[in-house]
Amino acid sequence: MVSSRLLLFLSAIFIFTAQAVAQPSFLYHFCLNGKGNYTANSTYEENLNHLLPSLSSNTEIDYGFYNSSYGQSSDQVHAIGLCRGDANPDVCRGCLNNATSLLKQRCPNQKEAIGWYDYCMLRYSNRSIFGVEETSPSFHMWNWNNVSANYVNQFNDDLRTLMDSLRSEAAAGGSRRKFAAKNATAPEFKTLYGLVQCTPDLSEQDCNDCLRGAIEGIPQCCDGKQGGRVVRPSCNIRFELYPFYNSTATASSPVAPPVSPPPPLTNTNTTKGSESNTSRTVIIIIVPIGAFVVLVISICIYFRVRRKPRVKIETDDEIRSVESLQFDFGTIKVATDNFSEENKLGQGGFGAVYKGRLFNGQVIAVKRLSTNSGQGDLEFKNEVLLVAKLQHRNLVRLLGFCLEGNERLLIYEFVPNTSLDHFLFDPIKRLHLDWQRRYKIIGGIAKGILYLHEDSRLRIIHRDLKASNILLDAEMNSKISDFGMARLFLLDQTQGNTSRIVGTYGYMAPEYAMHGQFSVKSDIFSFGVLVLEILSGQKNNCFRNGENVEDLLSYVWKNWREGTASNIVDPTISLGSTTEIMRCIHIALLCVQENVANRPTMASVVLMLNSYSITLVVPSEPAFFMHSNIDLETTSQWEQSIQVLESDERSKSNSVQASVNEASITELYPR
Repeated sequence: MVSSRLLLFLSAIFIFTAQAVAQPSFLYHFCLNGKGNYTANSTYEENLNHLLPSLSSNTEIDYGFYNSSYGQSSDQVHAIGLCRGDANPDVCRGCLNNATSLLKQRCPNQKEAIGWYDYCMLRYSNRSIFGVEETSPSFHMWNWNNVSANYVNQFNDDLRTLMDSLRSEAAAGGSRRKFAAKNATAPEFKTLYGLVQCTPDLSEQDCNDCLRGAIEGIPQCCDGKQGGRVVRPSCNIRFELYPFYNSTATASSPVAPPVSPPPPLTNTNTTKGSESNTSRTVIIIIVPIGAFVVLVISICIYFRVRRKPRVKIETDDEIRSVESLQFDFGTIKVATDNFSEENKLGQGGFGAVYKGRLFNGQVIAVKRLSTNSGQGDLEFKNEVLLVAKLQHRNLVRLLGFCLEGNERLLIYEFVPNTSLDHFLFDPIKRLHLDWQRRYKIIGGIAKGILYLHEDSRLRIIHRDLKASNILLDAEMNSKISDFGMARLFLLDQTQGNTSRIVGTYGYMAPEYAMHGQFSVKSDIFSFGVLVLEILSGQKNNCFRNGENVEDLLSYVWKNWREGTASNIVDPTISLGSTTEIMRCIHIALLCVQENVANRPTMASVVLMLNSYSITLVVPSEPAFFMHSNIDLETTSQWEQSIQVLESDERSKSNSVQASVNEASITELYPR
């Protein structure tokens, strides 16, 4: 009885531990709309539902590659599952099991889709994909840290040598496994670790070609970085300056030696024989199971330590554990010339922003939170924990942070062209924003928000999207910044409530400003306002129509109904596609509708911006706001925050904190 309970207890521990390391969200996934769609309860969906579970349930395959088809003619489904070469069969099947359920959720009616985890890849299609080299769709990721400037060339040479060696080794693999991983010496007495893999259905030449193309893509994505990966449907590569793979499993798995049976038990005391046998039997059962559980827990702890820091970190001690992102205060002090006024870029509500230069020549922007800001620590932790998890070309990149005494510093990449508002609302600088650039900026913002809402590992609501929080790099690419107000959502969560309203009036969705209800649709509303500002070149709460000043949304809606929407377009836009401009006005009006349910998702917005074959629905009346009664002529150019108490009974206990329009809670201004 005791041993049975113990077995149940240990089994529960094993199940709990296995669930703890489950991977809930893809690194990246694609739903290929151009490859055709299927309808609910169709034969294709039935075949897909039959095929996908059969991949991960196939226990006869222990080498990590699954390929199968099911159905007939146009309803036939083809699927491929590939696990990383160092993943054991249980981890592999568990990963594929997660992928089969999640990919269908993310791509509910696309006939072709693909998703990647760290340990596996799953793809399916209505066409034959076995033995076909596929190079797209693809994605890349990179390590935040840079190689020392003095050693970049040597590092690149060592990396190329290692990758070419791994490519040849993997391509020469058999029909079950085309995988290679090993390390090499890197500059500054460091070790460089590399991993490459092809789907083993490829020929040696196709695998070679696929990996060569991925390796040649390293300079475009990860030049000078300490780590990176390029991922394609048929192959993938990765390199780091730390061991990220299981080196004991990189070689072909040897056949396990037979387990010798225990020696026969000899009873010398017939009176105590039964008790002795029972004790020995319990020991024989408990010891192996206990050792197995300890081994599983140790492996789980190892991989949890090697992974990036978890999202929910509540104390300074836990933040300090993110050592790879932490800068020494003395280093930043030197980089900013002791935070000199000459290097000061701007002043925010929670501190100043300085320009700096590290020892390796890299230019940085340093946000120094004021020591007397009671909310500064919260915003600081929020930005570190959220932004550090995000990697996208349309998001400003957090390089690290610093904690020393009362000092709280955030170190960002330096974005040379300041923020969008400095171009958009300046009568001279706005001439640099022709329609082509404005359209590119709108598309970049949309892609950045889509990544936050759907494509990142987390679901993040920004809550303070506005022109001053959109930075522009040297090529005028838009980068969303300032995540101090952002909120993390569970993947299946659709709405949240708060009694602390933060953000900027004019950009706030009505349900958020009045009731504290926020969701992805709150960001959609802010995006719509921002698009109208980009189109008109004027601020949303002080739109000037001749000598009259009125609300931008009201003015746009009035002209839309009267068929004169072109009146709102910035007159400095002399050349540009009228179709694109009118379509952007239409999309913006869909985003600012008062009814939350009527606003599109950001995935739909991106699709509408890029496809003219989609017919846009007629928008309903937008939500109108009374803008702040603060005299705009006397408002300081720097950060301001105000306290507002709503008059209704609901809000008597809820203080509402907001920043005046044209300012930010944590301004990175100017750049």
